[in-house]
Amino acid sequence: MQTGIIGLPQVGKTTLFRILTKAQVEGKSGASATHVGVAKVPEPRLVELAKLYNPKKITYATVNYVDLGGMQKERMRDALAQLREVDVIAHVIRVFDDPSVPHSEGSIDPLRDATNLDLELMLSDHDQITRRLERLEKDLKKKSEPALLLEKNTLEKCKAHVEAEKALRELELNGEERKSIGGFLFLSARPVLYVLNLGDDEADKLDTAVERHKLGSLQGRPNAAVVAICGRLEAELSEMDEKEAAELLASYGLKEPGLNRLIRATYDLLGLIQFFTAGEPEVRAWTIRKGATAVKAAGAIHSDIEKGFIRAEVVRWNDLLAAGSLGAAREKAQVRLEGKEYVVQEGDVILFRHSG
Repeated sequence: MQTGIIGLPQVGKTTLFRILTKAQVEGKSGASATHVGVAKVPEPRLVELAKLYNPKKITYATVNYVDLGGMQKERMRDALAQLREVDVIAHVIRVFDDPSVPHSEGSIDPLRDATNLDLELMLSDHDQITRRLERLEKDLKKKSEPALLLEKNTLEKCKAHVEAEKALRELELNGEERKSIGGFLFLSARPVLYVLNLGDDEADKLDTAVERHKLGSLQGRPNAAVVAICGRLEAELSEMDEKEAAELLASYGLKEPGLNRLIRATYDLLGLIQFFTAGEPEVRAWTIRKGATAVKAAGAIHSDIEKGFIRAEVVRWNDLLAAGSLGAAREKAQVRLEGKEYVVQEGDVILFRHSG
């Protein structure tokens, strides 16, 4: 899974990228350079499971992040082209006010910034749609093929939607329509996570940021979500040990870093869940799509396990912890034998039985 981090200059997106990925990024390069890094998905349940098994290795799920530079107006087209490779967009929006760091638009207006950058995505899509429709018109004059006609009708629907200044992620299409334009990597069709970057004075008010800054219109949109963080606080936390970080969070009345919520919100937006495998060699988190079956989960580990799937032994992570061992959980009848079509649930601990 790859997340593209975008935002106007001086909004804190490269700082966010650096905190998420622990990557070393030179401050001056942040405005124009593109950076790639991997973030570990925070998962306290893995730590608890590891206490049962004392494994040689603990492996967390990861998210790939791309910090896209060049969001200045004169380089916008080049920067947006790089977004076609990502699965979800994290749009960092500046809410904090700092006179020493001028805003590129001259004032702090989060809704304006969110709207303007969304419009840039739509304009890029509109150009692509228009060019393709011109070509389709010529092709259909030569020969009227049902597939081309479906593509044309679908693109016209997309064009009308974008011209109404609505992102394609909000457009409802049926299965056939989606398939007809499946080859297009429309930018405004990408799920988007609006990341509100607040000032230090609001670190203890993250939960009410949307209401206080009148950003309710960003919430409730299809394939979109909003999460608030305090970038400077996150930067401080990233440099502290676990105990110090917990104390600082508690001083603000917070239970966890905002980055944890950010990653979870990304998972929810993409319809992803985690399941676990546990044993003495390794305790590990795996990422799959919500609704995936046991055999598909087996394939996430290795194609041979998917091919040779016999059954899955499944126990809820909290039941396993409470029981103290897989054997004790079995005695309590908390371990279930499931077949290929079992739909894996968030937090399942699974032992796959397979041939070969």
